[in-house]
Amino acid sequence: MHIEPGLVSPEKIILSYATATAAIGYLTRLWYQEARQRGLLSLSVRSLICSALVFCFFEVLPHHPIGVSEVHLILGSTLFLIFGPAAAGVGLALGLLVQGLFLAPFDLPQYGMNVTTLLVPLYAMYALAQQVIDKNTAYVDLKYHQALRLSVAYQGGIVIWVGFWALYGQGFGAQNIHQILTFGIAYMSVIIVEPLIDIAILALAKTAYLLKNTLFVSGRLYHAA
Repeated sequence: MHIEPGLVSPEKIILSYATATAAIGYLTRLWYQEARQRGLLSLSVRSLICSALVFCFFEVLPHHPIGVSEVHLILGSTLFLIFGPAAAGVGLALGLLVQGLFLAPFDLPQYGMNVTTLLVPLYAMYALAQQVIDKNTAYVDLKYHQALRLSVAYQGGIVIWVGFWALYGQGFGAQNIHQILTFGIAYMSVIIVEPLIDIAILALAKTAYLLKNTLFVSGRLYHAA
């Protein structure tokens, strides 16, 4: 997925077990809180939808190896806005795991690093959303600049984590730094596309009144906090 095999040696990879445990631990907390608010059935349905979408994002959408990793269009902010943070987190973690188990077993040793790289920026984006989006604003009414800030937070977080793993694994040599910068510049180009996708999907959701108050979307999509 993001971290290439061999980038971090086996004796160093143990750090990823700790970061992944912390990331999944926080996801468990989010899951419990949202299950109490919306019910287990709704959260489970949304999580399964997100997992299927993430798997498709990894396998169907264009992805190219550049620098120390691959450039993917993951649409993390889109998943967050439509399905909520807990469902998006489960979808990212489970979709990544299914990809590794069935299509890319060589990625499984890097699962701890990859799931940390996907989940921690999601939490940062969630925290940012609570600051920049008024509590009286439903997500379908977001402006472009708000979607842009969320996308920058998520994609920027991914770049930072990939850079961290690359430096942790390979050090501060000139070639490694160049590879990290090459990846970072290429990956941040996703920011040009993702906010436009977010706004387009939110506009469609605004007209899809049948989805309102259903199990399939986050309650915040149509309602204020």
